[in-house]
Amino acid sequence: MIGLEENEIYDDINVTPMLDLSYVLLIIFIIMTTATVQGVTVNLPKASAAESLAKPKTKAVTIIEDGTIFLDTYPVSLQELESLLQQYKAVDPDLPIVIKADATIQYQNVVDILDLMGRLEITQIGLVTKRLVK
Repeated sequence: MIGLEENEIYDDINVTPMLDLSYVLLIIFIIMTTATVQGVTVNLPKASAAESLAKPKTKAVTIIEDGTIFLDTYPVSLQELESLLQQYKAVDPDLPIVIKADATIQYQNVVDILDLMGRLEITQIGLVTKRLVK
């Protein structure tokens, strides 16, 4: 007989569907890992070409355009911020703080945060700005 028999045994495995599945899973993994960037987006003011030397233990205080204050990525009130920073300062006396404020907020909001840092005797403070491109 020249045609295929019903009970013929296959010698090879078709791996094309398995490769298709692995490519789809790889694409999903790449998309999910790039989408999990932490932080709150703010419109930063422009400044000179100074580099930021943020360390992993650095805490970020962010003020968005409606005046909401965030510690890292969690919204807090000014009193909660003071309490949390006191706790962090007790653990690390040289606690570095980075302040990110939207360019459109009232300057008084930044002054309130800086006043709080002064009361807590936090001396390592950085202000985040956009790099001015010429």
